[in-house]
Order: sequence, then structure tokens, then C-alpha cells
Amino acid sequence: QCEPNVRLCCPLQEEHEHLLQAGREHGPRSAEAALAQRAAQLRDTQAQLSRNKLLIKDLREENREFAMALQAAELKQKSTEEEKQLLEEQASALKQLIGKITPVSLS
Repeated sequence: QCEPNVRLCCPLQEEHEHLLQAGREHGPRSAEAALAQRAAQLRDTQAQLSRNKLLIKDLREENREFAMALQAAELKQKSTEEEKQLLEEQASALKQLIGKITPVSLS
């Protein structure tokens, strides 16, 4: 029986004990079949793990590209806001200038 602080080995230990019991009860062929089935499960799990690792790698690359695009968009937005501020200041200065010129030309 497993100790509480050794949780990771417990499923494997339990499975090992199950396979040994199957071998005792049903003979070596049954144990071989169970081992072959478990080996196939482990291969499937390994294949899934490999696919997941590739997906994670692809997602990280995609995330990096999105981060770069976001940074570029933020820089563009900042530049646009600065240009807008400058244009607003110029428009205000022109309005003041027009306000000074207009009363003089009407009189």
C-alpha cells in the first residue's frame, strides 16, 4: 500500500500489482496481453504528448507574433495621438490668429 506522500508512484504500483494478480489468475498470456495493452496506451499517451508539445510551440510562436503586432499598433496609436495633439494645437493657434485678423479687417 502507498504512503500518502508518495502519490506519484501509487498508480504505477497499483497497476503493477494488478498485472501481477492477472498473471497469477489467468496465466502468462493474460499478463502479456495486459502488458501489451498498457504499452499501447503508453505509446498513445506519448504520441498525444508530442502533439501537445508541438501545439504549445506553435501557440507560443503565434503569441509572440501577436505581441509584436500589438506593440507596433500601440506605437502607431501613440504616434497618431501625438500628431492629433499637434494638429489641435495648430488649429487653435490658427483660430486665435483669425480672431485677431478678422476684427481688424472689418473696421
